[in-house]
Amino acid sequence: MIDLRRATDLWRRCDVVVRDLLFGLLLAVASLLPALHGKGTQVGDLPARPLDAVAYAVIALECLPLAVRRRWPAVCLALVSLGFTLDQLRAYHVLASNVLPIALISAGAHLERHRRVTVVLLSVAYVPLAFALTRLGAPEKAEGYVVFYLALVLAWGIGAWLRSTRAAEAERRRHLAEATRAAERTRIARELHDVVTHHVTAMVVQAEAARYLTAVPERLDATLSAVTDTGRRAIADLRHMLDLLKADHDTDVGLPSAGELHTLVEQTRRAGQPVEFAEGGSWAESAGSAEFVTYRVVQEALTNALKHAHGSPTVVEVRYGEKEISVVVSTDGTGSRAASPGGSGRGLAGLRERVEALGGEFGADRQAGGGFVVRARIPAGNPS
Repeated sequence: MIDLRRATDLWRRCDVVVRDLLFGLLLAVASLLPALHGKGTQVGDLPARPLDAVAYAVIALECLPLAVRRRWPAVCLALVSLGFTLDQLRAYHVLASNVLPIALISAGAHLERHRRVTVVLLSVAYVPLAFALTRLGAPEKAEGYVVFYLALVLAWGIGAWLRSTRAAEAERRRHLAEATRAAERTRIARELHDVVTHHVTAMVVQAEAARYLTAVPERLDATLSAVTDTGRRAIADLRHMLDLLKADHDTDVGLPSAGELHTLVEQTRRAGQPVEFAEGGSWAESAGSAEFVTYRVVQEALTNALKHAHGSPTVVEVRYGEKEISVVVSTDGTGSRAASPGGSGRGLAGLRERVEALGGEFGADRQAGGGFVVRARIPAGNPS
């Protein structure tokens, strides 16, 4: 048995000229069948005459150019129009004469240059054809010629509509591709910001603190070890991000989740930030993306605490519910900012986008007595 799917794939792999040529050959063969003689287009209604040697040449002139109707539509239209003219003047009225509308549709859809000139030339050429048919004794009235001309105009219009539709679809796909690339660049920039800023901020704070511990070798050694560990974690996270950019990566593997908050809090404490961490509630059956966003919210809030309120008591409260995860991170702002590296302002804006993308709420405000508070309500149950 013939594998239809394989045959279809093979047909699609064929060059467009080959596929269109096959259609033209089938039409030419059909035009030679006695049962279909006189079944073609008749402009002027001249009586049909038997086929002769010239008729075979006319059939070839009308059918074979279809092979290039999409690659060279102007050539196809010119040859088909010439064959159609000979067919009408010699009154063969073969089935192949029905090809003219197809050639017009193809030209309207695929012709790139000189479209207006083509329309004008064809319109002008139609007038002497009508006069020549009349002089040959065609009984057709002027209204008949006008109706046929309008039918040709309709065929061209269909091709032009197909062309505009195809162009609009191409433009839509281009905009979609640009938007996808922009969204991907934004996502990568956001991930880089979250990973690099947190680790580098911790390293800067730890290195700055080490300057004042030269007289206490034990604490200095511990601080430098913490800087080394933070740097290694930064390298590991960056390598993980590069792995995620590969086309064959598994998007569900290795993403940080709310379950790693204890490690994150401990890292921040080692950087010299006093952090009180409290969890409550029960996990949803599938927190999904909410876990990842929860981790990022806490990470960015702790990074800001290290930057702008180093040494200030910081409180992290995370409560898990069946439908949402609530996060509150606050600091009283009484610590030192001497070791604070500058911020770009992208972190909080990126968090707001993450949370709102899941349908949640996000807020970051300064407290009356100094410091700041970050609040987020993140709907759970969104698969990663």
